[in-house]
Amino acid sequence: MKIQLSLIAAAMALAAGSATAQTQGVSKNEIVIGSIQDLSGPLAGFGKQVRLGMMLRVDEVNEQGGINGRKVKLLIEDSGYDPRRAVLAAQKLVNQDKIFAMVAHIGTAQNMAAMPVQFQKNVVNFFPVTAAREMYEPFHKLKYSFAATYFDQMRQAVPALVKEKGAKQICTMYQDDEFGLEVFRGAEAGLKEAGLQFAEVTTYKRGATDFASQMQKLASAKCDFVVMGTIIRETIGGIATARRLGFNPTFVGSSAAYTDLIHKLGGPAMNGFYATMTSQHPYLDEASQPIRFWANKYKTMFNEDPTVFSAYGYGAVDSYLRAVEKAGANLTTETFIKAMDTMKIPPDIFGSPEMTFSPTKRLGNNISRMSQIQEGRWKVVSDYPKAK
Repeated sequence: MKIQLSLIAAAMALAAGSATAQTQGVSKNEIVIGSIQDLSGPLAGFGKQVRLGMMLRVDEVNEQGGINGRKVKLLIEDSGYDPRRAVLAAQKLVNQDKIFAMVAHIGTAQNMAAMPVQFQKNVVNFFPVTAAREMYEPFHKLKYSFAATYFDQMRQAVPALVKEKGAKQICTMYQDDEFGLEVFRGAEAGLKEAGLQFAEVTTYKRGATDFASQMQKLASAKCDFVVMGTIIRETIGGIATARRLGFNPTFVGSSAAYTDLIHKLGGPAMNGFYATMTSQHPYLDEASQPIRFWANKYKTMFNEDPTVFSAYGYGAVDSYLRAVEKAGANLTTETFIKAMDTMKIPPDIFGSPEMTFSPTKRLGNNISRMSQIQEGRWKVVSDYPKAK
């Protein structure tokens, strides 16, 4: 009898151990989530904003008593935007801090480097802050992405804006790397669907600061519409150079260029520039009362103005908490996945579209809308197209 009882006790202990391993980061009173941000590298400004947005939503939920009786603990590590440091950060969060999920990790290469560390321990990669297709392809049960890809953004937006503007000579300048190529390929695919093609193409190397030759080439080709596969400095430098040359086509970029830094740093020369986007930049005096209230709450808490990256961080945590709540008191990776695979996340206050997921669908939505810089600030100028 003693032997049988010992065997039963051992089996129960083994089962308990298995449950604990499966649900690392979850206790009776707490859920531990992690995030990796750039807090010291080239995107440190963005990383800080994502972090503060996440902190605000975590503070809100904890003030309300948590989710299903559990408070949320948020741990953040700095990658410096270096994939090697992202691996070390992931190892600490996953193996030492025992996080339950990785939420809103910033950067494409950084996510790709860290995901194997997470997946080995059954840790979900939730809503990374990047519009790369690798965030949901190839399929993996632990991948969930919210961002319409650069490819889909441009495929849908470019032909619609070309038609609206009546453009005749469609051209592009893009960064000669995978990011720029995704913007170029998406625009090219959209033009092809509309029976159009680029009249002129020019590129630049990452880190370039002089865009005179590229803009002279496009001006000589009499381009009246230019797709910009650029981020911040290159967007500002390229458009400013064009203005000095008296070259004033319609310029359009991807969500990588949708940041208040474009008009803050570029000044009046940036007026008229279009960019694809989903979440709306939260100005403190925004006409939308919910956005204005949220932006002022953020400013009160952190003593600085929020940005669209603050909204990304806030929205990622909010969506994550919806799935945790739906998973119920018995929170495990498997119950979380089951909840996510039947989730319908409604549009948020920043105007992001409805997102849906399924056992075979790991991208929440593939559509974006358009904003334009008018009088030194972003204005939403189009609604979402029907998803294709």
